[in-house]
Amino acid sequence: MKRHKIHWISLAKTTEVADGQTILDAALDNEVDLNHACGGFCACTTCHIYVKEGAANLSVMDEEESERLEYKDGRTTESRLSCQSKVHGDIAVVIP
Repeated sequence: MKRHKIHWISLAKTTEVADGQTILDAALDNEVDLNHACGGFCACTTCHIYVKEGAANLSVMDEEESERLEYKDGRTTESRLSCQSKVHGDIAVVIP
């Protein structure tokens, strides 16, 4: 199975993730403290992250994720919900 790297900039930590796995699942599998109040069902925005490198290596943002982020304080063009972002290549992220 193809593996990719996630560099957690704010933690100075790099972990591996299987192709197609979400950033949230990778965080949970690697003991990275990432809030996720709704359990990863795109019902909140607590798993909001900033993708600093490799945004093109993530799944395309769907309408539901976009709508959730629309009202998120601190949203930027780098914002994604980790529960909805499937990894298909190396990325670097910041947890706000």
